[in-house]
Amino acid sequence: MTTGGAMRVMGVDACKKGWVGVSDGLRAYFGTTIEELVDRAELDGALAVVGVDIPIGLPLTGSRQADVLARRTVGRRASSVFATPVRRALTAATHAEASALNVQAAGKGLSQQAYALARKILEVDAWVPSARCAAIEVHPEVCFATMAGRPLAHPKSTWAGGEERRQLLATAGLGITGDIGPAGEFAAVDDVLDATAAAWTAKRYAEGRAVPYPDPPEALGDGTLAAIWA
Repeated sequence: MTTGGAMRVMGVDACKKGWVGVSDGLRAYFGTTIEELVDRAELDGALAVVGVDIPIGLPLTGSRQADVLARRTVGRRASSVFATPVRRALTAATHAEASALNVQAAGKGLSQQAYALARKILEVDAWVPSARCAAIEVHPEVCFATMAGRPLAHPKSTWAGGEERRQLLATAGLGITGDIGPAGEFAAVDDVLDATAAAWTAKRYAEGRAVPYPDPPEALGDGTLAAIWA
C-alpha cells in the first residue's frame, strides 16, 4: 500500500499480560487486548498500518506457504516459526484434542507453543475485519533477517541475541531506549524489540517496499489471503 503524506504505523507483539505496540516514532503502548492497544495508540494519531506478530489467515487444511518460506528465510532461527494451526484446532478445549484435529486436517500435531497462543490468534482473527487500518502479519525473525541481509546468529533470549537485534534497530533508526511507560513494565525486553522490528516492516509496507512471503499471498480455503511481510 502506498499513500501520500505522513503515515503513522505500529508494530505489535503478544506478551504474557496482553499486547505491546511500538510506533515508528518510538512511542510504546500496552493493552490487554489488541483492540485496546490500537485504540490507545490512535489517541496519538490515526494509524495507516499495524504489523502483528500473529498469524493472519488460518488454514482449513494443510500448511501455509507463509510459514514454510519464513522458516527458510530465518535459517538457524527456523524453530521460532511455528506451523499455524488449522482453524478447527484453535477452538479445541485441550491441547490433546487440538493436536488430534490438526493431525486430521494438516497431517501433523500441534505444538504446545502454538496451542498456548490460540486465544490471541483468534482475537486477532476477530479484530482484523473491523480494523480501521491495514493489518498485516509479520514475523520478527523475518524482519530482522531482512534488516541484516542474513539470518541472525544468536537466539533473541540471549544477551548476544539482544545486542544483535538492538544494533540492527539502531542502524535502521529505531533504537528504542529509556522509559517507555507501561509497556516497559508489562512486556519483556524481547517483546519490545520484536514489536519495534514489526514497526520497521509496517513502515516498509506503508511505503510500498515490503515483500510478502509468498508473493503473491496465498488464498486459503476460507477465502482469506495469507502472507508474512518483511
